Amino acid sequence: VQLVESGGGLVQPGGSLRLSCAASGFTVSRYDMRWYRQAPGKERELVAAIAGGGSSTNYADSVKGRFTISRDNAKNTVYLEMNSLKPEDTAMYYCNGYGWVSKRNYWGQGTQVTVSS
Repeated sequence: VQLVESGGGLVQPGGSLRLSCAASGFTVSRYDMRWYRQAPGKERELVAAIAGGGSSTNYADSVKGRFTISRDNAKNTVYLEMNSLKPEDTAMYYCNGYGWVSKRNYWGQGTQVTVSS
């Protein structure tokens, strides 16, 4: 089982990035898939989630209207589209998959997002 994030980098305030999370060893459509982030000195926080078996999504208040989580079942990949980025979005972003039936919880290694001029 593996989750591999990509797409992070350095971007100016107001810019956009799209993070990808490619899964292997399990089917993302059957799992709740989530993006978390952790900034230096802060706790890990849930940014966005998409429900397994459906399309229901949830977002942290701080990213509502700017970030969009989506899933491509054919590619077994989850995405996080991030627009209007702010310096406070700077963090390591982690992909997570949780199976309500299997009770399995999978994490990726993270991808760094830095928003700075």
